[in-house]
Amino acid sequence: MQQVMFTNPATVLGILMLVLGAVFYTHQSRHPFWQGFYRFVPALLLCYFIPSLLNSFGVIDGDDKTLYYVASRFLLPTALVLLTLKLDLRAIARLGPKAIIMFFTGTLGIVIGAPIALLVTSAIFPELLGGHGPEAVWRGMTTVAGSWIGGGANQTAMKEIYGVGDNIFSAMIAVDVIVANVWMAVLLFMAGKAKEIDAANGADASAIEALKDKMSHWEANNARMAHLNDLIFIVAIGFGVTGLAHLGADILSPWFADNFPELKRYSLHSKFFWLIVIATAVGIALSLTRVAKLEEAGASKVGSAFIYVLVATIGMHMDIKAILDSPVYFLLGGIWMLVHASLMLAMAKIIKAPLFYMAVGSQANVGGAASAPVVASAFHPSLAPVGVLLAVLGYAVGTYMAWFSGQILQVLAGG
Repeated sequence: MQQVMFTNPATVLGILMLVLGAVFYTHQSRHPFWQGFYRFVPALLLCYFIPSLLNSFGVIDGDDKTLYYVASRFLLPTALVLLTLKLDLRAIARLGPKAIIMFFTGTLGIVIGAPIALLVTSAIFPELLGGHGPEAVWRGMTTVAGSWIGGGANQTAMKEIYGVGDNIFSAMIAVDVIVANVWMAVLLFMAGKAKEIDAANGADASAIEALKDKMSHWEANNARMAHLNDLIFIVAIGFGVTGLAHLGADILSPWFADNFPELKRYSLHSKFFWLIVIATAVGIALSLTRVAKLEEAGASKVGSAFIYVLVATIGMHMDIKAILDSPVYFLLGGIWMLVHASLMLAMAKIIKAPLFYMAVGSQANVGGAASAPVVASAFHPSLAPVGVLLAVLGYAVGTYMAWFSGQILQVLAGG
């Protein structure tokens, strides 16, 4: 077992913050080297990738979920509230149906990618099709499908529905995390090249650019120096709504579990689901009130800072060396993701969808509510709510589509 240098969460948090500080410091540097470097490598990608290297080489403890729990349960909903304060619902509506088309294309890619990946990989390793008990590979793949279409609740649902054994489940969790995180890194890199990619595909990103320009123009004309009162009000609103969302989740989750057990398939028993839904809904409601004026003092900048902390805590759980432990399963997962990615890129080319729709539609499936806003924010902070809304859609369809994918896998494996 690898010896870890720093295990105290407070120390690890300090290291992650120093990483973020170093990235932002060099990103705004006028030195020719850094200007050239960041022309090719997005800053957000480094905020994600450097912590993964620190974990992979034993500098920090990636197995400790303390910081990720704090970031995903406290900072993420707070960030969603603060980022939605300047939400323009009409402008988002004008983005059109292509986002939905790309989302369901991503779902289809996960559903059909599973049997394709199993067929291709089993041609090299026939033993993958063997076994019909709880540890059968096809059963484990259903849990990845649940996670990649919906989220953790959908993944757990597949484990119970298909009776997945603990050993194959653990192996597939590693595949889920590593492959999904590698794909997220690719999306973050592509986000930095969005204009070039859209131009090459002939995609019309005018609606997205109009929304971004409108937000930038509003900020230029309304932004003001933030005073202490402003900052206190910003964190009070953000964390206050997060507290309310937790309270609502604590009430609604068990109530649905007790009274509507059949709705588990829709993730309505998940506290995280209700946490994200309530925080986003209240944030949208507040955007229609005078509270939205807090954006003048930089509410979305505080929210964006929290998103970057979340990115770092997500990255610290990726162990690049884990790929060497179960190479067959990672080959399987890699082919699976390649099918998903190829289908997404092909559809984007066909309907001339901007990269934003492809990236967020994909991440809303694969990453869910915890990371879809991150990818959306890589294009512009004002677009984060689009990622959340699509991720919530993923929760709704995740169990059904993953179950359907499992049925195909079961027939393929003769289970």
